[in-house]
Amino acid sequence: MAPLRPVADAAPLSRIRLDDPPPAEVVHDDEWWDVFISHASEDKAAVATPLAEYLRRAGLRVWLDTLELKIGDSLRRKIDGGLARSRFGVVVLSESFFRKGWPQYELDGLVTRYVSGEQSLLPIWHNITKDQVMAASPSLVDKIARSTGQFTIEEIATEIIEVVRPVKSV
Repeated sequence: MAPLRPVADAAPLSRIRLDDPPPAEVVHDDEWWDVFISHASEDKAAVATPLAEYLRRAGLRVWLDTLELKIGDSLRRKIDGGLARSRFGVVVLSESFFRKGWPQYELDGLVTRYVSGEQSLLPIWHNITKDQVMAASPSLVDKIARSTGQFTIEEIATEIIEVVRPVKSV
């Protein structure tokens, strides 16, 4: 066995850096969205993106991951900000949605805000049956939903617009 090297010959210890942490993301408390769209990535092309486009063309402010997330962003912080500052939560329920972690995280936040009366929940069923929704989340079956099997994305968007921005009677 080789003898230990004298301390003077040892490699220098790495130093702990005491740099300031990176700046926190700037969150504008006055930045609000009309609608937060929660979905599984598998449903983005068929439902989430076209729905967001219809809603945005109608003048609604829409939080959708591809519109709000930029390189280097904190995924959790950005999602939490969108959830906290959206008036309505649109949830695209599908088999993929119930299998994935991030959509479940978003659903937890949306349901919490819904139960506390801070936000309305607008479910869309995409290629999923009532029995499948019941098996995954019985409390969501109680909410009136729209199914992509019965309505076009444009029809669903039109109804969401009417709910989010109701026509005021004279």
